[in-house]
Amino acid sequence: MQPRNPYEPPRAALGEGESNPVTGRTHEALHYAGFWRRFCAYWIDATVLLPITGIAYLFGEKSRLFYLYWFIPGLLLGLFFHVYLVRRYGGTPGKLALKTRIALLDGSPVTTKAATLRYAVLFVLHALSSVGLLMSTLAMTDELYFSLGYIARLQKMVELAPRWYFTVSVLAQVWVWGEFVTMLFNKRRRSVHDYMAGTVVVRSAPSV
Repeated sequence: MQPRNPYEPPRAALGEGESNPVTGRTHEALHYAGFWRRFCAYWIDATVLLPITGIAYLFGEKSRLFYLYWFIPGLLLGLFFHVYLVRRYGGTPGKLALKTRIALLDGSPVTTKAATLRYAVLFVLHALSSVGLLMSTLAMTDELYFSLGYIARLQKMVELAPRWYFTVSVLAQVWVWGEFVTMLFNKRRRSVHDYMAGTVVVRSAPSV
């Protein structure tokens, strides 16, 4: 345990609105974001990413190897969206649009480590899912790939994917919906990834 700076008053000793004489930071009561605010932020983020989904669809219609070319860029996009934006701005577009931010338990700005831990499980599941679909497209011929419509092609890809792909898909669904369920059973509306990373989602202070 690191010794506390003797010149810095403990956080509990600071009243709301009082300023820490060493850091200059004003202690404010944290107002945690509610379930519906967080739920809506999730779907706003999904909407923001829709153009990327559209682009992926268009290129997927042009090349059977699109999933191979998109594998690394897709992973990097996920890291940018869920780690860089969270670290740089305090949240994803959905959270920021609803006037919330991700913070550490004491209200301080989220760190790179915390942002990475929040996304770690979803990143692994997304990477494994992408590998499974990539393997299925490589198992197909161009003739078969382009002879199928979009829905039929997806069904064929799932059919040709490795056996573990189904397990990964189920785990991904359980993880996402389990996050929302977890929020219902604690006062600070923390998800599993919040517990992993030591974070909370709070309502942003109104600008003066």
